[in-house]
Amino acid sequence: MPIPILMPALSPTMEQGKLAKWLVKEGDKVTSGTVLAEIETDKATMEVESIEDGTVGRILIAEGTDGVAVNAPIAMLLEDGEDQSALDAAAPPPPKAAAPAAEPQQASPAPTPKSKAAEALSPPPASPAAQPQAAAKSGNGAGQNGQSERIFVSPLARRMAKERGMELSALTGTGPHGRIVLRDVEKAASDSVPGKAAKTPAQSLVSSQGAAYTPAPAIADEQVLALYAQGSYEVVPHDNMRRTIATRLTQAKQIVPHFYLTMDCELDRLLDARQKLNARAPEKGPNAYRLSVNDFIIKAMGLALMRVPHANATWTERGMLLHKQADVAVAVAVDGGLFTPVIRSVDDKSLAEISNQMKDMAERAKKRRLAPQEYQGGTTAISNLGMYGVKHFDAVINPPHATILAVGQGEKRPVVHDDQIKIVTMMTVTLSCDHRVVDGALGALLLAAFKGFIEEPVTMLV
Repeated sequence: MPIPILMPALSPTMEQGKLAKWLVKEGDKVTSGTVLAEIETDKATMEVESIEDGTVGRILIAEGTDGVAVNAPIAMLLEDGEDQSALDAAAPPPPKAAAPAAEPQQASPAPTPKSKAAEALSPPPASPAAQPQAAAKSGNGAGQNGQSERIFVSPLARRMAKERGMELSALTGTGPHGRIVLRDVEKAASDSVPGKAAKTPAQSLVSSQGAAYTPAPAIADEQVLALYAQGSYEVVPHDNMRRTIATRLTQAKQIVPHFYLTMDCELDRLLDARQKLNARAPEKGPNAYRLSVNDFIIKAMGLALMRVPHANATWTERGMLLHKQADVAVAVAVDGGLFTPVIRSVDDKSLAEISNQMKDMAERAKKRRLAPQEYQGGTTAISNLGMYGVKHFDAVINPPHATILAVGQGEKRPVVHDDQIKIVTMMTVTLSCDHRVVDGALGALLLAAFKGFIEEPVTMLV
């Protein structure tokens, strides 16, 4: 019997992806381990391998197709002795993928230029498969026979609906096969049409911390477009990375109670140590390295977390996760967005190991070749804009992290030492804290520990 090849889930949160490229064609013989295709997720391009031996009988999804749902059949594999007649009897119809984001949806006859632009910016409508799913969910999840029907919902959408007091049975899913996704919850909230157990528009929503807030209604695309003259702009559809960044950081600012702590750190001893270490470093071979200031910052943050262990934590509803190692994510800018590759067990790594691993991951991040496990997780993050001449900024926490360190430019400043004015290289850093996890005093202890390692870099070598 022909074997279906399914769209894989390449990360725990992946719901759909883009089939970027087929590396085989119909009629090709493959074995277990043969690379079949390249799949684009929100941030990475991954290769998919065959787990069976056989012949590629039929490709169901053309390369370049976006919005292919996880576990949807993308091809059929023939076993030994099978031919095309087996495919005709067993192959499922090609699943419908979401419309590519780059193509505006078809509008009614003779649309105006404004309506075309508005359609290009609007989210895709629910697929036909979603309609019977929504109908089955009516009546608090009970079907026509009175039996409880399963409601398909993403974990993030379920959590957000719970925090807003919404009944899932009152929501209409627009995700793959009618699944309720985050945009459905956000739309219901912005339209003031939550589930029957939700509060009225006049009432405040209650966050997981118990603090009341009222979310601002989203501005409709048509309202934005009306502000600009026709022909004065170009609509560039969002790619998966930009949508993911927008969703996660909007969620972070709505849910995570941020506060900020700022300190100045002296860099002269660190710069001197860096110069001496680099001068003695081998230029070639497996032990070669070239240290940057950022490598010292990563190491100092990892050691600071181990020195202040209660800040090395993550908030969950079940309880606080106190981590036993310091996994530090580092923001890396790429075309159209950013990655945050994670350096694991920073506290146990040498500066040279951190430097070489960071260079490797940054290069692969810019090519979008990082595996999901290389940029997911972590206990804190570092965002360094000093190389762009930025002196000071506040970074947005990326859940599940409880902190993120924003690093500014190192610059010469006049500083008073022993009642004498001296010229010292200073760097301003700002720690953003999740107040559910890190209180003000705890955040101050963490930042002070970081400052101590930066200003006395020899303490990072013991």
